[in-house]
Amino acid sequence: MLTLEFSDEITEILNYERHHHFHPRVRQKMGVLYLKSQGFSHKSISKIEHICENTLLHYLRDYEKGGIEEVKAIRFRKPQSELQPHADTILNYFREYPPATLNEAVAKIEELTGIKKSREPVRVFLKKLGLAPRKVGMIPGKADVDAQKEFVNQKLNPRIEEAKAGNHSLFL
Repeated sequence: MLTLEFSDEITEILNYERHHHFHPRVRQKMGVLYLKSQGFSHKSISKIEHICENTLLHYLRDYEKGGIEEVKAIRFRKPQSELQPHADTILNYFREYPPATLNEAVAKIEELTGIKKSREPVRVFLKKLGLAPRKVGMIPGKADVDAQKEFVNQKLNPRIEEAKAGNHSLFL
């Protein structure tokens, strides 16, 4: 069992931080340390804070190693893509020569960097760079110009004339 000494000043800081720190994990750590400063056993602290005893010991060792500042440190693992060092090169190239497909982007990234990645990691990486897939537009079918002229002259214009004369209502 670790035996740690807590001054009155440290206890007040722990009590304040366990309620007011912006990060919930740090609040939990401060709560554990505050309960330890009040003389609670490891088993009861684990029960109160809903953590295992190994986690409790980890928090206490952090405090022992570096004090409150070490406990306040937030260190989450943030993995980065292997492509991150080449981000500027890839971004500049794709801004000048945008790929038509994701497969083309995969091949060009492998050519530029020498790093082979599958489609999904490349898609995620390009999205993080701010590049988005292009929207595909529709190309209208060929219109029959003669049929359109016939419709306008034989059906539409006579009905417009009848509407102007007051015989029919015309809604557009």
